Amino acid sequence: MSTSAPSRTAALTRQTSESSVSVRIDLDGTGQSTIDTSVPFYDHMLTALSKHSLIDMDIQCSGDTHIDVHHTVEDTAIVLGEALREALGDKRGICRFGSASVPLDESLASVVVDISGRPFLVHEGEPAEFAFHLIGGHFTGSMVRHVFEAIAYHAGICVHVDLLRGRDPHHIAEAQFKAFARALRQAVEMDPRVDSIPSTKGAL
Repeated sequence: MSTSAPSRTAALTRQTSESSVSVRIDLDGTGQSTIDTSVPFYDHMLTALSKHSLIDMDIQCSGDTHIDVHHTVEDTAIVLGEALREALGDKRGICRFGSASVPLDESLASVVVDISGRPFLVHEGEPAEFAFHLIGGHFTGSMVRHVFEAIAYHAGICVHVDLLRGRDPHHIAEAQFKAFARALRQAVEMDPRVDSIPSTKGAL
């Protein structure tokens, strides 16, 4: 009798006085997404993350954007990170490591991911003025790093992001999200040659 592979999905919610977040993901999807965070540029970045990671995502968030987009963006990233951790389960059979370099016109970003169980972020290369730029009139450039911090910490993964070059703020942000997506896609994929947890410690 054959047995089917376990479902690598997760559905989580988070409710605070600042936001209400709902996230559903499927690691073995095709990159289909329904994204509505009420922050248009963030929706664009999360849609790209889903598309290029091949992780199906249904992400809905409403928050106090009349004050600032910070809470909405951060809380969504927190729940997405938690969903990634849950969907990965014990991480048996995954490739674990992933890397990608992605250009977007004049911008070039490189990302390396280790599904290590140990959260860490190295994020370098953004121009100093990028942090203060409003992209699409809502999304502050400083939030790009903050999103990766929240995902890495709550997913329990190690992420190195290097912006090698870039001028246009939209391109700088999008190249990073797409490179992260491609690296994450490699890292979470199942390795047909591995049926154990890919660590000499026996746990991730």
